[in-house]
Amino acid sequence: MSRPPFAPFTDRDVDIVSAQLGRQARDVIGIAARCVCGAPTVVATSPRLGNGTPFPTLYYLSHPAATAAVSTLEAEGRMAEYTAMLLDDVELQNAYRAAHESYLGDREGILNVPEIEGYSAGGMPVRVKCLHALVGHSLAAGPGVNPIGDLALAECGWSPEVCACDADQRPA
Repeated sequence: MSRPPFAPFTDRDVDIVSAQLGRQARDVIGIAARCVCGAPTVVATSPRLGNGTPFPTLYYLSHPAATAAVSTLEAEGRMAEYTAMLLDDVELQNAYRAAHESYLGDREGILNVPEIEGYSAGGMPVRVKCLHALVGHSLAAGPGVNPIGDLALAECGWSPEVCACDADQRPA
């Protein structure tokens, strides 16, 4: 099986992600995207945790400034607005379904977990449930793969090209 090309990660990266999340990072398999300064921005987690639990969310936004910016969009009700956009736009529906398939392919390229087969993240392919997962997917996969993640990233007011990291959460 192939797996997505994650950047190599270090113990320091896992420590930074743990500090970003406010808990010990579990079953990290890669850093899927980084800030311009090199700090982890999106963590990739094993599709099956070490304790055996299936874990469908491969990509998750961990960067505090990015997370805060995306949380603001969620608090403003953008998830419902994006879902309504999906209902009205067949082209957007098709692109979002393709993002779902891409996500599934990335995860299954790492490990096939029958319990989560067909489930991606963030409400894909028919609704918008978690912008943190969708923006994480956009940052990991690159522009043009996840249209809702791309839209949220463009609207959130945060960019991986402008460092907003705390000094203690930058790579050494």
